[in-house]
Amino acid sequence: MQKLPSDELGRPDLATHKNIPKLPVVVVLDNVRSALNVGSFFRTCDAFGISSLYLCGITATPPHKEIQKTAIGATESVDWRYFNHTTEAIQQLNHEGYRVIGIEHTDQSTSLSSLDLTLGESYALVFGNEVDGISDEVIKQLNEAVEIEQFGTKHSLNVAVCGGIVIHQVSRRLRHQG
Repeated sequence: MQKLPSDELGRPDLATHKNIPKLPVVVVLDNVRSALNVGSFFRTCDAFGISSLYLCGITATPPHKEIQKTAIGATESVDWRYFNHTTEAIQQLNHEGYRVIGIEHTDQSTSLSSLDLTLGESYALVFGNEVDGISDEVIKQLNEAVEIEQFGTKHSLNVAVCGGIVIHQVSRRLRHQG
């Protein structure tokens, strides 16, 4: 087995990528502290064709050295917006008809594996701060909350790791329906 050279991987160039239809999914970062985590979200959103990334509150924005370190250029291929307050982003998404789903342990959260997605519907996936999770104000605005089933002694994952798992699952399910 040999690793394929990068020019044989069939990846689109930036101009072509911008014109490829994206999934009707917006990823929202609620006060994510680490710029390295933000860069990882850019790269994951690029990999799975997410339509947009909303950076809110204290979440770092490009251009930023640490974002670039993990995004490796994905800040150019992923559309993004900044909001001073996550609640403003959620209000806009609700107004535009998005189903707003928080990735958080709550008293009413369901498992990611039971999340029902419908082709033709638009989704916003909200990820919270590395220490405090999604803020209480934002929790009140969610349509629902889902959590990743875990079986170890820890009951949380790094937010970027969590984002990779959830975004992959959402992408896979929506693309399987289409």
